[in-house]
Amino acid sequence: MDQRADHDILDLFVIGGGINGCGIARDAVGRGFTVELAEMNDLASATSSASTKLFHGGLRYLEYWEVRLVREALVERETLLKAMPHISWPMRFVLPFHPDMRFEGDTPTSKLLNVVMPWMKGRRPAWLIRLGLFMYDNLGGRQILKGTTSISLRGTPEGNPLQDRFEKAYEYSDCWIEDSRLVVLNARDAQARGARINVRTKVIAAEQVNGVWQVTLEDRDNGQTRQVRAKMLVNAGGPWVENVIRNTVRINSSEGVRLVRGSHIVTRKLYDHDKCYFFQGEDGRIIFTIPYENDFTLIGTTDAEHTDVSEKPVCTPEERDYLLNFASNYFKNPVTVDDVVWTYSGVRPLYDDGASSATAATRDYVLKVDQSAGAPILNVFGGKITTYRKLAESALEKIVPFFEEARDPWTAGVALPGGDFAVDGVDALREKLCAQYSFLSERWAARLIKAYGTESFDVLGEAKTAEDLGQNFGADLTAREANWLVEREFARKADDIVWRRSKLGLRMSDEEIASLEQWLADRAAEQEQHNAV
Repeated sequence: MDQRADHDILDLFVIGGGINGCGIARDAVGRGFTVELAEMNDLASATSSASTKLFHGGLRYLEYWEVRLVREALVERETLLKAMPHISWPMRFVLPFHPDMRFEGDTPTSKLLNVVMPWMKGRRPAWLIRLGLFMYDNLGGRQILKGTTSISLRGTPEGNPLQDRFEKAYEYSDCWIEDSRLVVLNARDAQARGARINVRTKVIAAEQVNGVWQVTLEDRDNGQTRQVRAKMLVNAGGPWVENVIRNTVRINSSEGVRLVRGSHIVTRKLYDHDKCYFFQGEDGRIIFTIPYENDFTLIGTTDAEHTDVSEKPVCTPEERDYLLNFASNYFKNPVTVDDVVWTYSGVRPLYDDGASSATAATRDYVLKVDQSAGAPILNVFGGKITTYRKLAESALEKIVPFFEEARDPWTAGVALPGGDFAVDGVDALREKLCAQYSFLSERWAARLIKAYGTESFDVLGEAKTAEDLGQNFGADLTAREANWLVEREFARKADDIVWRRSKLGLRMSDEEIASLEQWLADRAAEQEQHNAV
């Protein structure tokens, strides 16, 4: 599907295989540009697989008066939901109310209310929360998702897990998203439309030669290098965007990022219903608790400064305990360290706007074109997963003027691979899959549909029995599915499969994951031997 010969000059070379890089590559190639992308690790191996897994407008951003950002995100929720109903679905969020709820002290709304209502002493009044939710319901032209309602927490499923002091709550809508699968599906669609996608390929240098970028790539598996040429670079390096500017393309720029670490914990299942909680702390922070992978609960997130991009982000004991204590202030039964089954952490590369705290730093994206080296480079700062498609469209608005012609924007509502079915069609699709493959359990079929959608039938192929799918590595991950992930979804290592293409690592033992790793190594060796012949 590669559009070009190796000696041709590309239109765009994209650095970074997170959601912004893959989203831009997909949009650009669909408009007729020749595109190549390089990711130094696995797709979505950093920030884009470490989110809170939500398409949401960002209710708390209204306190910072980021109305444009919230509105754009609210509109996008439903646009994206229609394009990927297999990996995204609506969820209801329960926001318990109590008079102790307080603002973060440095929000514009808090400062204003402290002046006009000093007797509130930083507390969030109920009317203000309801006003925010009214705006949340109406800013984005909501059509699919349900609006806000008030609910009782007395003797209800939503109230049963909570402490008795919580008597009422507001319930509103947002959407779940399988974040790392979103990245992979954008990369797959970009490839299908003609882009070249390289994983485990590092850009070790890029220099402008006669008005064209000459990019040197290193294959991190075998150390081989090669060069490509491109008319324009897109620096979507995420946490490394500033490093790319300073050390890879070596240009002077006053733009920079503020690295903010967001940590999450996954616990045993804390309650039986399928709704999420939006908890507000007396320190002004908020956290979510979300039903996760059927048997678990996801709790996050923190906001902490992260000073060194080369340091792998981890959930520190202090962040873990903060989340545990925060949740325990709401639940009847305290959440303890013994309940935690997994933690993860990601670094948000926020645009450095000089905000006083990590929490106050803008979540909006900033796109800057730099021509100081001669050939143009677009540097991408910040962004949030909900607005990745709009960010890509905005990026193309910056890119198009450097080229003679380009097609119009096209991605709104266009299904990602496997997403070509109705928003409310998941149950029917699962039933169809079970009817065709009678050996599937309901749980197995549900997992496949929520990962692959209509492509689940292609993953299973002509199989008549479970044995036809080859080795079962554990948690119903078979050799057939693993082959699909290697051949179609750029997976190379066991971690790619069990922590990014899926979350089967929560269910598989270390021995099972090691067995998968060995199988992948043997498969790669056989392929290399075959290619040599």
